[in-house]
Amino acid sequence: MSSATLPPPVPPSGPPSDGWDAVTRVGVVVPSADIGPEAELQCLAPDSVTIHASRIDFGGMLPGGHMVAEKIPQDPITAFVEPPAVDNAVTLLADSPLHALVLGFTSSSYVLGVDGENALYERLAPRTRGIPLTGTARAAVAGFRALGARRVAVVNPPWFDDKLSRQGEEYFEAQGFDVVHHGPVGLPSEQTAITPENLSAWIRTTVAGARPDAVLVAGNGIRAIGTVRGLEAELGFPVLTANQVALWHALHLAGAAAAAARVTDYGRLFRAVPKEA
Repeated sequence: MSSATLPPPVPPSGPPSDGWDAVTRVGVVVPSADIGPEAELQCLAPDSVTIHASRIDFGGMLPGGHMVAEKIPQDPITAFVEPPAVDNAVTLLADSPLHALVLGFTSSSYVLGVDGENALYERLAPRTRGIPLTGTARAAVAGFRALGARRVAVVNPPWFDDKLSRQGEEYFEAQGFDVVHHGPVGLPSEQTAITPENLSAWIRTTVAGARPDAVLVAGNGIRAIGTVRGLEAELGFPVLTANQVALWHALHLAGAAAAAARVTDYGRLFRAVPKEA
């Protein structure tokens, strides 16, 4: 068929979206060299939701997004949540007309433990202008409870060492869960080297045998949301990931349950409602 016989293009029914009509706006604090949270949150979010980020210098990564070492030292993890950097980042984000805030950093909750994490949220509360604030570990706890999961598996990024992974186990056990598997995933310690295929293979061969009620792929910088639909269909248990569960929780805290329910490609979590709701 020649171009002369092609039908004319159909004009759009209205002007193209410019993003200003978003019903829900979510802010996220991320490490300076990390691209994972924004990349995944933007893919997860329905059209009515926009994502807005603030960055904090993080000594565990180099410019260009590379890790300083195969395993992240604990000092920069602790420094990430010490004042004043995170306090200022939350304050600046909360200056915007947002509906929920997220701390996109899993390992700080591991190092702080439950009590230390609660103290962090209490310290940041005056900075939020009343905007609800969550983070990966807190959202994961809410997700496990909403799904009725008691026996949980936690898959950590390859840049988490065994000590940090054990701290994660202790964190979730202190929240009342039976951690049937935990550990760093056996993949290259580089955020761009992880794919849905190699991450899925690891979970399939190393984690599924523990027969958890649900699995969490922790770490906001790990490429993970592409594993959710396939693994849930294959393995039969819910798959949670750091950015997936953070957005789910943030939307519910923002009063945007309808927006959360419109997320249909990223797991059964989005059909669940937090217990506190």
